[in-house]
Amino acid sequence: RQSPLVFVARSCLPESIHQKMGRVIRAQRKGAGSVFRAHTSKRKGPANFRSLDYSERNGYVKGVVKDILHDPGRGAPLARVTFRDPYKYRLKKELFICAEGLYSGQFIYCGKKAQLSVGNVLPIGEMPEGTIICNVEAKVGDRGTFARASGDYATIISHNHDEGKSRIKLPSGAKKVVDSSVRAMVGLVAGGGRIDKPILKAGRAYHKYHAKRHSWPTVRGVAMNPVDHPHGGGNHQHIGHASTVRRDCPPGAKVGLIAARRTGRLRGTKNAPQTKET
Repeated sequence: RQSPLVFVARSCLPESIHQKMGRVIRAQRKGAGSVFRAHTSKRKGPANFRSLDYSERNGYVKGVVKDILHDPGRGAPLARVTFRDPYKYRLKKELFICAEGLYSGQFIYCGKKAQLSVGNVLPIGEMPEGTIICNVEAKVGDRGTFARASGDYATIISHNHDEGKSRIKLPSGAKKVVDSSVRAMVGLVAGGGRIDKPILKAGRAYHKYHAKRHSWPTVRGVAMNPVDHPHGGGNHQHIGHASTVRRDCPPGAKVGLIAARRTGRLRGTKNAPQTKET
């Protein structure tokens, strides 16, 4: 005689019987921090310009480069610059991103009336078009945002004196319009050509990323099992479905090309619309 069917609510089952939807993948584990946090204990500090004050807005202040430092996890060297406080009897030490050609003992001038020479900091509206600059502010007084990596630089394209805006070309090649009062350092960031030297062996890659964060070595998703990654499994290493995923897909599936506008190789030349410079 057959036993009658018994329906049990899922909430009544023990926790071990609940089915899991695969393992927590690497992209999810990175959100929790732990070993993926940046290694910052040996770093020298944030590299910024001086806080914008009356002296820089209307004249200039003089500082001296006391030391050139290496900052762990950063490709560009840093300069320890000492200024005399314009309001109190004391010295103020700042960490600047080092421009190529900067040396210890050099005088640095910061402000609207500073001269145009390598290492000096002044508003980009006071510089001529075509000047090579680095550590450019995005907004007035934010102390440096663009072109900060080793060997990077931005170029001043044009000034619009009526609107108080300037157009600059960023290291990515993008053009950006910023306020003419934003500050920048004259010259390009030191440490250029760093990536021209081949790494050659795994040990060098290990030490490079050991100073930054746990992001190396990286196992490809197609080399994993299906339980570990949405791209895993199969008799050949292939994704098996589109590598693009939508922006709001669940965390365990958000891998590959996320919300891609386009895929594939960039082919041909891009014809930018000709804008009339004023």
